[in-house]
Amino acid sequence: MPYLKNTHKVQPLAHLWDMKAQKNGLRQTVYSVNGDEYTGEWQDNKKHGKGTVVWKKAAAIYEGEWKFGKCEGYGNYSKLCPETNQYARLYSGEWKNGKKHGYGTYFYSASAVYEGEWSGGRRSGWGRMHYDNGDIYEGAWLHDKHHGLGMVQLANGNRYEGSWQDGKKNGHGRFLFLDRGQVSEGLWVDGVFKCGTLSDCGREDAPMPTKYPIPKVELLDAQLVLMEAQSTFKKLL
Repeated sequence: MPYLKNTHKVQPLAHLWDMKAQKNGLRQTVYSVNGDEYTGEWQDNKKHGKGTVVWKKAAAIYEGEWKFGKCEGYGNYSKLCPETNQYARLYSGEWKNGKKHGYGTYFYSASAVYEGEWSGGRRSGWGRMHYDNGDIYEGAWLHDKHHGLGMVQLANGNRYEGSWQDGKKNGHGRFLFLDRGQVSEGLWVDGVFKCGTLSDCGREDAPMPTKYPIPKVELLDAQLVLMEAQSTFKKLL
């Protein structure tokens, strides 16, 4: 019986060169053909650890943590401002799989700022938003919209406290008209107050009180009437 000698498989030279060229650990700045630059840590030829990337086409910079080629952990995202030719920070916070995820702060403008929770790159969870017009919303978010329990305070001091759905007042809530000393409380559907009560509250001290106080309700069972009206409009929610 002939003896067969085992032969060792020889890997292609190109494969050996590729293995030797794999980037691992801390490296100096690596330049891509599209003009992007990355300085930081690598693992198995992917950005991994801490590092800074400059995206040429997007005119943006990310400084922070990476996981196998994607932004993950804590990091800062900045965008080049054409007027000043300086990078302005837009977001500081947590990332996952290359998207804003966790807790972070986003600067939409000098006066419009969101601070709170994110999921998959969108505002989701608890958060506080300061708007350019002076309004402030604090409460629950889902997919970049007010959703759940929350409070919005308008620039004139009036505020709404209650339920939201898809960015609109939906469900039970109350609106405090502090400028005229009144409160409306009841059921809202798609941002419209459908049924409830309107009462005076601090009317004497309000800056712009109504001319006449709200008259007393003379119904025999006002609560029953209110419950029947609410049951009708709840079907729309």
